[in-house]
Amino acid sequence: MTLRIGIDLGGTKTEIVALDARGVVRLRRRAATPADYPGIVSAITGLVGTVEAELGGRGSIGLGIPGSLSPRDGRVRNANTQCLNGQALDRDLAEALDRPVRISNDANCLALSEAADGAGAGHRVVFAVILGTGVGGGVVVDGKLLEGPNRVAGEWGHTPLPWMTPAEHPGRRCWCGLSGCLETLLCGPALAADWKGEGQRDAAGIEAAAAAGDPAAEAALERYTSRLARALAATTNLLDPDAVVLGGGLSNLERIYAEVPRRMAPFIFGDATGVRLLRARHGDSSGVFGAARLWDHG
Repeated sequence: MTLRIGIDLGGTKTEIVALDARGVVRLRRRAATPADYPGIVSAITGLVGTVEAELGGRGSIGLGIPGSLSPRDGRVRNANTQCLNGQALDRDLAEALDRPVRISNDANCLALSEAADGAGAGHRVVFAVILGTGVGGGVVVDGKLLEGPNRVAGEWGHTPLPWMTPAEHPGRRCWCGLSGCLETLLCGPALAADWKGEGQRDAAGIEAAAAAGDPAAEAALERYTSRLARALAATTNLLDPDAVVLGGGLSNLERIYAEVPRRMAPFIFGDATGVRLLRARHGDSSGVFGAARLWDHG
């Protein structure tokens, strides 16, 4: 059996999917992501071996990571799973798996999947955003992934929050070394800390808490939707996408879809008629499907 295998390497979980030649899902599995680099290589190798043994086939391997490969030396950089940085992940996996491995940013994989047969299908320019443990973005134009010569196209999470209020300026210090990056304000742990205090990382239940009258939850959601609206408006001014697709755990916040398009309008230059803000059709598995598609594009 010829397979297309996709792997989504997240900060806490790693998911693998195997598609057959028709694109039908034959097997999906999740496992915890190890905290160290050798453990990650071993875990991915083990998952691929298990899947191929169960299905009796061999596949191409595509991998989405929370970072990208440097065009200078081919090593991982810009990963918020920081044990990956500086590592020759594609070469190490190619040696372990005895075949080439194609790697792209996890938000690129989300964009590729959603533009192909997800919420962005039928749209010419799709900007996809991950709102999860980290924050990222990817761009697909006419069905093709836009990475750029430096492979940083769509690195939305490391652009600064636009139109900062005095209270927001200069912004939090980011792990990348700069201040005010969107990732420091729009990721899940940032929302949790804004709601429940420093050191909190889980924002689950914030909408229910706000609906029940929790003033801290309501205030945190108010700040979050304002910041997300400004961030997406700035991208709209630059890219003017046909659709913006949201993935990651925070994409399940209903308030985003009710409030953010309206709050974007004052910051969009010109007389825009509205931005299509869509929830990822494939949910938190969209990235793994996009990873499996990485070998479909040359």
